[in-house]
Amino acid sequence: MSGLKKPAPPTPSLSADSPAAPARPVARPAANALRFHSLDLLATLVAVVASDGAILYANAALEDALGMSRRSITGALLQDCFTEPTLLQSALSGARGNEFAALRYDAWLRRATHEPLPVHVVVAQTETPGEVIVELLPLEQQTRQEREERLIDQAQANKELIRNLAHEIKNPLGGIRGAAQLLQMELESKELIEYTQVIIHEADRLQSLVDRLLAPHRRPHVVGDVNIHEVCERVRSLIVAEFPKGLRVVRDYDTSIPEFRGDREQLIQAVLNIAHNAAQALGERIAEGDAQITFRTRVGRQVTFGKQRYRLALELHVIDNGPGVPDSIKDRIFFPLVSGRDGGSGLGLTLAQTFVQQHHGLIECESVPGHTDFKLLIPLP
Repeated sequence: MSGLKKPAPPTPSLSADSPAAPARPVARPAANALRFHSLDLLATLVAVVASDGAILYANAALEDALGMSRRSITGALLQDCFTEPTLLQSALSGARGNEFAALRYDAWLRRATHEPLPVHVVVAQTETPGEVIVELLPLEQQTRQEREERLIDQAQANKELIRNLAHEIKNPLGGIRGAAQLLQMELESKELIEYTQVIIHEADRLQSLVDRLLAPHRRPHVVGDVNIHEVCERVRSLIVAEFPKGLRVVRDYDTSIPEFRGDREQLIQAVLNIAHNAAQALGERIAEGDAQITFRTRVGRQVTFGKQRYRLALELHVIDNGPGVPDSIKDRIFFPLVSGRDGGSGLGLTLAQTFVQQHHGLIECESVPGHTDFKLLIPLP
């Protein structure tokens, strides 16, 4: 990246009859900094370039990605930042000829101190003649945004399905239980009474399941000041009480995280569901005495999730050293009634996602054998 070249200055015209060169905006760093200041608020990498590729302005995200200061970037040719410069040159040539309004392609961005970064390039004309805006979306980030949007859409669909299904089950279930009770009152045989008791018991079990499905939608959202570390400590005490031996619960807190408005009990339940799942998955390691769950809190800055961008966001990681989420359900772990454990209800993570989404947040999961990380993202004021 140290080899970025400044474009050669135009050769002075020798006569008034010489053909005029294409107009190019004059790079005025101070004026451009004022014009394009809002681009620094974007998480994507953005450059405003002249029609020949000379960089007029690079936003802060592009500075960070290239590992170079804005001053050293300004005036250099943007195509020199790519492993295949000719792709951008062709795109800029098309922009000069008004061949398109916007052009997209994939490329590799060269960086000063890191491996090349795969990016999705969007080249578009601006309202200023001879000026082009180039947006670079890291492919990993683009994939993450698509995954988040898919999670949100799935969660909304799941919520509607659960509510409708639960209501449809509840009415006939009450009738079945009532009929079994009436039948039991008429029976004298103990053997037959045992059958009616099985019906009543199973009806009660299904009723409990339906109530759990409907609980997040029935319970009012009680908002107050929430200290996330008090939430973590409450969950930690519950986990340690249930698994007193063989499991180590590690605190890794950023104590500077401010309080925020939220439902403390819902967040305790969400974190507890995740941590309890982790503890149950650690059964073999608990028996060996080397099981570990880590609560890690951090502040994310200029974070985009849920189709919105936030200046600050809480990142709460619940990390365990268990066997990992089975590949067969990795894409479905937040679906209702999906469980990787025999006897599991498959509701814990669904309810956790629902509670966090009621705080305008999101839960993500990355898992490989020996390291599973559930990350809760919640906007901060």
